Amino acid sequence: MSGGEGVTPPTAGLMMDFPLTTAHFLWRMANVVGDSTVTSVHDADGTSTIRRFAEVAQRARGLAAGLHHLGIQPGDRVGTFAWNSAEHMEAYLAVTAMGAVLHTINLRLHADQLRWMIGHAGDRAIIVDESLWPVLSPVLDTLPQVEHVIIIGDVGESGDPRLHRYSDVISHPDADYRFPDIDERSAAALCYTSGTTGNPKGVSYSHRSIAIHALIMSGADVFGIRSDDVVLATVPMFHAMGWGLPFLSAMSGADVVMPGRNLAPASLLRMIRDNGVSWSSGVPTIWSEVATHVGEHPERAADLTSLRLLILGGTVVPADLIRRFRREFDVDVISGWGMTEIFPGATVARVDRDDVTAGAVARRAIAGRISPFYEIRLVDSDGHVVVHDGTARGEVQVRGPAVASGYFGSSPVEAADTFDEGWLRTGDVGTVDPRGWLAIVDRAKDMIKSGGEWISSADLETALLDHRDVVEAAVVGAPDERWGERPHAFLVVSACAPAALEQQLRALLAQRCPRWWVPDRFEIVESIPRTTTGKPDKKALRSALGR
Repeated sequence: MSGGEGVTPPTAGLMMDFPLTTAHFLWRMANVVGDSTVTSVHDADGTSTIRRFAEVAQRARGLAAGLHHLGIQPGDRVGTFAWNSAEHMEAYLAVTAMGAVLHTINLRLHADQLRWMIGHAGDRAIIVDESLWPVLSPVLDTLPQVEHVIIIGDVGESGDPRLHRYSDVISHPDADYRFPDIDERSAAALCYTSGTTGNPKGVSYSHRSIAIHALIMSGADVFGIRSDDVVLATVPMFHAMGWGLPFLSAMSGADVVMPGRNLAPASLLRMIRDNGVSWSSGVPTIWSEVATHVGEHPERAADLTSLRLLILGGTVVPADLIRRFRREFDVDVISGWGMTEIFPGATVARVDRDDVTAGAVARRAIAGRISPFYEIRLVDSDGHVVVHDGTARGEVQVRGPAVASGYFGSSPVEAADTFDEGWLRTGDVGTVDPRGWLAIVDRAKDMIKSGGEWISSADLETALLDHRDVVEAAVVGAPDERWGERPHAFLVVSACAPAALEQQLRALLAQRCPRWWVPDRFEIVESIPRTTTGKPDKKALRSALGR
């Protein structure tokens, strides 16, 4: 044969160009892990519904067919305003697999925010829980682009042609419906940031990014969810794709427990006991409340017997919480770091569970080691990339296949402050050591400048949370005529906190931080305001101090 006729060019790959789309998760649930289950908890008493993955996949296909019958096409946005449930998981799978875009709507928004977000996303349909319909209904009167509202449950006969029962939509007879072939780089989901400054920003996840994130997080040194796990999904499904747990569970075959609105400590303990939960995640506050509840009701400690691992994030993970869960309940607690723009789990603080030294506990509390297919660099205030030596600080910038490259509906000019030549500027300040361990020092906007020197509010909060009687801590800069600003600590403390708590905290901080970092005032409050994603709302705290 001359001239190379019929010879495959050496640069061509010999692998199938198989699309990385969410339809594969449905296929896997139906054909490989069909006996795994989703348990939806309906009330505080633990009343629940259990569905096999194979049934969930079948119902998701029915939902897709029903939405198609209502006129929903690839590229259309379909909102969900719902608690964590099997139906919400079905929506995750159905809407994305049919080529539409799943818009997970934050349940904690007030009416004006809801109206703005739904309008900005351009949702054509919204799937809503019956209990949340009174919240959503008044907003829809000013949103004519919402053509269909699918209600999980029943709100009675309204005469409104836009309203449909979820059970009717998924039962629509359409045996000929087939999921379309879609580009793996097309949009699959839309999630908005918390919007602590200005309007929230929409992050549009591609099918490819969701699939790659699931593959990354399935690693033993990352989330490490196994087929024999029972996953309690406490992270709201409206937040950063629910940490990807619906897709991770579909891939691994782990059973899932969806708690609905039932996140009180007593309810969570009952779910763990009744379902043999072994893996969970969430913000530290929820699990700190669980530990406190067990402390007040020691007999409930047995409810935690099946639990092996908690991955926590969203705010500082107190070292005392890590030590307490390991010492009293034999449960590993480690931290992870991420954000809406990069998915959760960009770093995870995995260490040897048998290493209980102070150094190992400290590692579990920091952001963690950089996960596969994430690349991180640190950039100083002059725009120079700094060395990863564990000491040099800079703004954390990230790139990778599961990292946003822009914002939904925003122009390149509007996104210029966030994206830097292919890198996402996170706004976090941190250090990275030579082995890829990231430590978040603070949010750039939360650093306190006192007398021309920087103070890390995050370092102060970490130290304060090491005191057993400090339940929550948030430190912000208060205006000061002499120094510009000084640290002001807001604290939620336990009922048994001593009268001498402030003196104890000053002594503790003096051992851990420079003395001039110690806050001028410690203010005890009933609760710390939070953003719609559950993080301390430091903007509100600064406003309370006249800033």
